[in-house]
Amino acid sequence: QVQLLESGGGLVEPGGSLRLSCAASGGIFSITSMGWYRQPPGKERELVAPVTRGHSTNYADYVKGRFTISRDKDTVYLQMDSLKPEDTAVYTCNANLLVPARAYWSQGTQVTVSS
Repeated sequence: QVQLLESGGGLVEPGGSLRLSCAASGGIFSITSMGWYRQPPGKERELVAPVTRGHSTNYADYVKGRFTISRDKDTVYLQMDSLKPEDTAVYTCNANLLVPARAYWSQGTQVTVSS
């Protein structure tokens, strides 16, 4: 069983920075892509950014220029700079396997941006 352990969430003032980490474990080395999602209060979960095994990345429009996703084997990071109150959400990491085809999700970590 693949397990995802994330860390780095917390409370930060507007304009501040946080770095989230998510490590996959369980003896599985066939992860094809990983990504970060977030779910603001009262809203649906949305994709923040994915990263492939080849380190290709993409970003949602609302985080471009502020967030940076990176990957080291089966660990994915999300560097968040210039945080805004609207970035407040539960952040969840995801790992996708090709064989067997399955997606795994972390429990989520709370990020709160407030004065």
